[in-house]
Amino acid sequence: MAAFAPNSALVFSGRGATGARSLSSRSIAKPVAVNDQSRARKVNVGVRAATGSIREQAGRRAPLEKSTLFNCKYVPFSGDQNEEYSIDDVIYRSKNGGLLDVQHDMEALAIYPPEYWKALFDERVGKTVWPYGSGVWSKKEWVLPGISDDDIVSMFEGNSNLFWADRYGREVLGMNDLWVKQCGNSHTGSFKDLGMTALVSQVNRMRKQGKPLAAVGCASTGDTSAALSAYAAAAGIPSIVFLPADKISLAQLVQPIANGSLVMSIDTDFDGCMRLIREVTAELPIYLANSLNSLRLEGQKTAAIEILQQFDWQVPDYVIIPGGNLGNVYAFFKGFKMCKDLGLVDKLPRMVVAQAHNANPLYRAYKTGFEKFEAIKAEPTFASAIQIGDPVSIDRAVYALKETNGIVEEATEEELMDAAAEADLTGMFNCPHTGVALAALKKLREAQTIGPSDKVVVVSTAHGLKFAQSKVAYHAGEIEGIVGKFANPPVEVKEDFGLVMDVLKERLDQ
Repeated sequence: MAAFAPNSALVFSGRGATGARSLSSRSIAKPVAVNDQSRARKVNVGVRAATGSIREQAGRRAPLEKSTLFNCKYVPFSGDQNEEYSIDDVIYRSKNGGLLDVQHDMEALAIYPPEYWKALFDERVGKTVWPYGSGVWSKKEWVLPGISDDDIVSMFEGNSNLFWADRYGREVLGMNDLWVKQCGNSHTGSFKDLGMTALVSQVNRMRKQGKPLAAVGCASTGDTSAALSAYAAAAGIPSIVFLPADKISLAQLVQPIANGSLVMSIDTDFDGCMRLIREVTAELPIYLANSLNSLRLEGQKTAAIEILQQFDWQVPDYVIIPGGNLGNVYAFFKGFKMCKDLGLVDKLPRMVVAQAHNANPLYRAYKTGFEKFEAIKAEPTFASAIQIGDPVSIDRAVYALKETNGIVEEATEEELMDAAAEADLTGMFNCPHTGVALAALKKLREAQTIGPSDKVVVVSTAHGLKFAQSKVAYHAGEIEGIVGKFANPPVEVKEDFGLVMDVLKERLDQ
């Protein structure tokens, strides 16, 4: 059956579903039937006006011809699928107390063929056209299709590099196709920016609609609060964050302080902060910004779509994700699943969740075949952002793992710190959470679960600079119980040429 493209269009031709495409803009008088890849297809990307700010230019841009058909809504993640809510409602749970999910009208999105979406997303990448220069909003029709461009709060997040870990893969793991998705190369230094642009944009829209939302708030292990405070500050919306006292890095603590948030340091762990923020948002007009709120996951899922795009729409064999509150696990699954359901790819990757041994409730459930889940009291871990014993998104994560024949692995404190340091010696600069994922990968290679030629993506969730304290302690040999197999402390030398030469000769001889 012929597919039809919009009237005002961008024509592309190329070398097939996975090949490079050439693009040019023109207008046509009527729809053009599209029967195969060799014929012209039309993609409406709009034309930038020559004057005004990029936001003003967006206001003058013609929308996609059938974009009014695209919509999304809240439905229960599990339970009565006849229950539904507007995306403009302030609601976090279904009637039975379960989590909500954002459901898109897939039939409407399927009006356009897979090659249309590929070309549209490819055309928008890396541009300064508002808001499509963002890695999230370049997929706007799949995120929040009904929001006005003028309501979007974006710092052109996303578009993070997919790093080929050539030397580490080859020399340490005997692999030739290992990649690290550097989600920490973002405005506030973590993947949380991807979700927060979606959530704060929707809050901005609802406040303009007159919804009584005085502020946005979250409980955090550090990265969520940094992202929320930055995006709220950009929008001029007050923000409030609850942080567990003495359990996050100084870099994480100073970010919401610098962005003007009301920061409350509470004598509890993350789970205690989460209980408090839920009670507070039930009593006050403060919008909850934790991943209990499904809006965040709509932004975060674009990292999965972006991985496929960066691989020219080829699917990796494995994707390894550090897991704490577990929302990101389901977000990546949603991104991969949307691409498969709309025909952009033909399979799903096998998902692996990596947990710190000191905060491993999902791993324990996995070892029982998911027959039983029990929340635990998370112990301190250098991977502080995933120090969570009662994850909100446990059901979502289990579903994603079952759908992808997934795996859960764990890493001790020594294993995760050693893994991060060993990979750093090949040019990376990893946060402890990425260390958890790398340690899990190492175990799966040793067990030969992952093969030498498998295409594997490790998701790096934050920038190593946010956790410099732990890295300094590792290299200084100051961590009790950890030898520091790959420690590389500075060598103190007096101002003496001979002594300097002695040190250099010893090191070069090695």
